[in-house]
Amino acid sequence: MIPPTPAPDAAPARPLPIWRHLYVQVLAAIVIGALIGHLWPDTGKALKPLGDGFIKLVKMVIAPVIFLTLAGGIAGMRELGQVGRVAAKALGYFLVVSTFALFVGLAIGNLLQPGAGLHVDPATLDAGAVAGYAAAAHETSLTGFAMAIIPDTMVSALTEGSILQTLFVAILFGVALSLVGEPARPVLDLIERLTLIVFRIVGMLMRLAPIGAFGAIAFTVGAYGAGSLVQLGALVATFYLTAILFVVVVLGAIGWAHGFSVLRLVAYLKDELLLVLGTSSSEAALPNLMTKLEAAGCDRAIVGLVVPTGYSFNLDGTNIYMTLAALFIAQACGVHLAFGEQLLLMGVAMLSSKGAAGVTGAGFITLAATLSIVPSVPVAGMALILGVDRFMSECRSLTNFIGNAVATIVVARWEGGLDRARLTAALGG
Repeated sequence: MIPPTPAPDAAPARPLPIWRHLYVQVLAAIVIGALIGHLWPDTGKALKPLGDGFIKLVKMVIAPVIFLTLAGGIAGMRELGQVGRVAAKALGYFLVVSTFALFVGLAIGNLLQPGAGLHVDPATLDAGAVAGYAAAAHETSLTGFAMAIIPDTMVSALTEGSILQTLFVAILFGVALSLVGEPARPVLDLIERLTLIVFRIVGMLMRLAPIGAFGAIAFTVGAYGAGSLVQLGALVATFYLTAILFVVVVLGAIGWAHGFSVLRLVAYLKDELLLVLGTSSSEAALPNLMTKLEAAGCDRAIVGLVVPTGYSFNLDGTNIYMTLAALFIAQACGVHLAFGEQLLLMGVAMLSSKGAAGVTGAGFITLAATLSIVPSVPVAGMALILGVDRFMSECRSLTNFIGNAVATIVVARWEGGLDRARLTAALGG
């Protein structure tokens, strides 16, 4: 139904007051939470359930969002061959850009050498502090990761919270809907109606984002203290600088080559980026990212396939972190890594980042998995960065998030599934 045209003398819609905008509320919550965590650390730590509860609420709807978006999108595709084509192009893009992210981490680590001069004796480090992460890394393998994609039942994929399992079932269901054809039309109509309802639920939950960001940042500052940044500030500053350069230069060049500005994309996604910053979880903004990319002209099925897959395979921030942190530990412990050993480190990091995808604390766990295979760098050296890892997790999540947004637009353009006019309008504000 077409809405009626307003009368010529109708008053224009009043803009929202600035305090009603989500990004302003989240930003204010982050500042207030950081102050409370710094001034009253015990109170800040006690606010942790607010952040955890919000992230659980969002994760509750991630599986339905992915399933409904992707299954409905595939069923509406004109040709099923497009599904395999989109997946192949997305994985090819992920492989190339993620590998480049590892190279960037190695290059900056060798150039700035943030760990040089610390002269740490590995024997004096507390290996027990990172034993749990090393054990988790040991239990994670590529074979186990591949088998974990297959759920116990079709329904359990939607109840256990695994993004890749949901993706797997959604693709099967969407393909089956498409093959059945007209008799499946009522099911497709139901999916479209359920999609409207689920995204309305997402909108309702996003109103709680400032509370979640407030609790999460208050806990982080209260538990780890801003003072821990001073002790290892060189590593944290180097990582943030490297991530910013990667987004502006590498992803900026990719965006420019495909006709859009990454800086404008960042501005378009400011609400979601502040949410990721406050909660230190890119999953908290996944449903909104999918909604905004569709609104910016990306084909619904491509968004439904590329974004969830990228959350497991396109980890640019995590890859930069792993090579940079490994070099920091080696430099701090006085271990010289030859060029061949650094290439081995990069290759292992590429594989281990896929093996631990979707695991809680994946960045630190994948680093443990990498160092356990490269014997030159002591795994116990991870105890050096344990105190500031939480402060780097925000940057990992932000970089991963922006990388997945760029990847989706690029793949949509390759597939002819991008409305350039809508993208220009969205990024132009």
